[in-house]
Formats: sequence, C-alpha cells, structure tokens
Amino acid sequence: MTTYKVTFEPGPVVVQADPARFPYGSHGRGGSLLDIALAHGVPINHACGGAGACSTCHVIVQEGAQNLSPPSDEELDMVDHAPSHTPDSRLACLAVVKGDVRVRIPAWNRNLVAEE
Repeated sequence: MTTYKVTFEPGPVVVQADPARFPYGSHGRGGSLLDIALAHGVPINHACGGAGACSTCHVIVQEGAQNLSPPSDEELDMVDHAPSHTPDSRLACLAVVKGDVRVRIPAWNRNLVAEE
C-alpha cells in the first residue's frame, strides 16, 4: 500500500495520506492539499468552499511540486490575487497530491475556527 507524506508548515504537521481513501471530505478536489489538511485537523481558510473561486487557500510549495497535479491557467490567475504569492504558490483546493510534498501555510490564511 502506497501512502504519501504530506507535510504542512508551520508545525510541522506530517500526514500519511492514503490515495485509496481519497476523497477524505468534500472540500476541494479529492486528494487535494485542502482535502487532506482538513481531514487531518490542519486549518486552512477556504472561503469559496474549495471551488477554486478565491485565493484564500493559498499555500507555498517548499518541496515536491512535481508530486502535485499541474496547475491550470485559471488556478494560476487566481493565485495572482493571493497576498504574498510566489512562483511556488498553489491553491490547496486544486493541487491534488501524487507523492510526497511539503507546503507552508502563510500566517494570514490559517483558519483557527472549525468550519463544519
């Protein structure tokens, strides 16, 4: 059984994500960084509910960018609206995990309130 090591900074919080269990929930694409984060208690803002229609779930990929689904032009356009975006920025709701990855959640988009 193959699992992917997904590391969320700060913390770090390390999750062993099992692709056989994707999707974990209903936020973002199944197996996305947002899907994995929320299923494992890692708070990330997601104002649009994971539809890729805002930039509140912006994360910065530190390692393993090749282990994420490629970004669409629409995602890249939306990332441009995120504060402090970088060339390594992705929307957590659209970046589907395909292998080990490490991402940093910027301080401005950590959601400390549980969303149900």
